[in-house]
Amino acid sequence: MRLTIISDTHNKHKHITGDLPGGDLLIHAGDISSMGYEHEIREFASWYDKIDNYHHKVFIAGNHDWGFQNNVEKVKEIVGLYDTITYLQDDWVNVGDGDPHESNVQTVKIWGSPWQPEFYNWAFNLPRNGEELKAVWDMIPEDVDILITHGPAWGLLDDVEGNRNVHLGCELLAERIKQIKPKIHICGHIHTGYGHYYDGHTHYFNAAVLNERYNYAHLPWHIDWNPITNEIQFL
Repeated sequence: MRLTIISDTHNKHKHITGDLPGGDLLIHAGDISSMGYEHEIREFASWYDKIDNYHHKVFIAGNHDWGFQNNVEKVKEIVGLYDTITYLQDDWVNVGDGDPHESNVQTVKIWGSPWQPEFYNWAFNLPRNGEELKAVWDMIPEDVDILITHGPAWGLLDDVEGNRNVHLGCELLAERIKQIKPKIHICGHIHTGYGHYYDGHTHYFNAAVLNERYNYAHLPWHIDWNPITNEIQFL
């Protein structure tokens, strides 16, 4: 399965269009906008729909994407106009490698969630280490193959530029990932955490394409992935 992974485009998604070569699955891990205004969501959804060289396109919201939390019905209406894209919010979807209309296609289960520990006064905040946040992560199925969360797990691709001992990831998410061992965990949120790490069970990707100055500085991740063996090849 050929994957492209991106996050934190913050209205600058058109800057990366030329770096999306196509494949089986395109994943965006949230912060599609600056503040989640209706016109921003409409513009992103239209752009995402027009990318026609991937069999499946999945995305979640992030802490900047207020509309997905405060204007739910309108956002459902906007996203519902496009049958080529899938929005996940504490929900899952099965996708296959290759033509989804063919039989006997290897399928993988993807779960997406926008929540994170309280981070200033942004969207999808829950108290750090609280019961509400634990309940969100407990919803993640044990048989998930690809987990998408906007924020990183604690200690994994979550450190801040110039202060590598400060971690902003979620402790409870890290615990849940250790329990269920998804094959891939994708996040963004902390732009300077961009990178890949493999712990022997899970491939962790921070896919934030913008740097702290909101300039396009980090290329999308392109990988060939074997869903059975969990081996990846960087492209």
